[in-house]
Amino acid sequence: MIQDPLFYAAAIPAVLIVGISKSGMGGGSLGILSIPILSLVTSPAVGAAIMLPLLIAMDIMGLITFRGKGDMRNLRILIPAALIGISVGALTFRFTSDAMLRGLIGALSIAFVVQRAMGLGSAAVPTQPSIAKGSVWGALSGFTSFIANAGGPPFVIYLAPQQLDKLMFVGTSVIFFSVINAVKVVPFVALGLFDARNLTTSLALLPLAPVGYWLGLKMLMKVNQARFYQITVAALFVAGCKLLWDAAGA
Repeated sequence: MIQDPLFYAAAIPAVLIVGISKSGMGGGSLGILSIPILSLVTSPAVGAAIMLPLLIAMDIMGLITFRGKGDMRNLRILIPAALIGISVGALTFRFTSDAMLRGLIGALSIAFVVQRAMGLGSAAVPTQPSIAKGSVWGALSGFTSFIANAGGPPFVIYLAPQQLDKLMFVGTSVIFFSVINAVKVVPFVALGLFDARNLTTSLALLPLAPVGYWLGLKMLMKVNQARFYQITVAALFVAGCKLLWDAAGA
């Protein structure tokens, strides 16, 4: 197990942020901040390997909490596309530029927020599930989740304009990312990203998972529908800026 106190000074807030995000606050986009925080004290690959078991534990909590809340029309489009994206990510992991990918997703996220803020996206009129759009954004979410741990923004860009009930939105997110995280285990093992030290460190951080999730759930239940989407879009903007910052730094 990792013994460095500085690691835990970064890991503890990172896990709490992920828990708050996984419970639905910010549409899941705030979780993107966890790996950069861990990257201050360890490599991104090690950070991702430590976080994945914790994400799966939170996914299980989410599946129990939001059971029956997923939008199956969207999931039937998104999940097959995401599996293709993960497969492509696993095959191109050694050759893909993480910085360029983060820059692209960051730019798309900010453009989406600006469009909505200027009223160019007809925010008042909910969109409908789309096979074409869902396939593109679902595949991109799976791909970026594997390569750069940035699957949240593409998902939000696709689903937020539909203005689903907040619990339906979160339930759809829970099922979608539960599938993605479970599938990622296989290539993570194949790439040698799991070892005894990483897994025991994950186990040591595991008690924080329900704490962060509970905090986020309490926040989620207190906000109304309109404020939920305002927070979701704001979180997407923060995530987009962070991705661009990472890309520029690289």
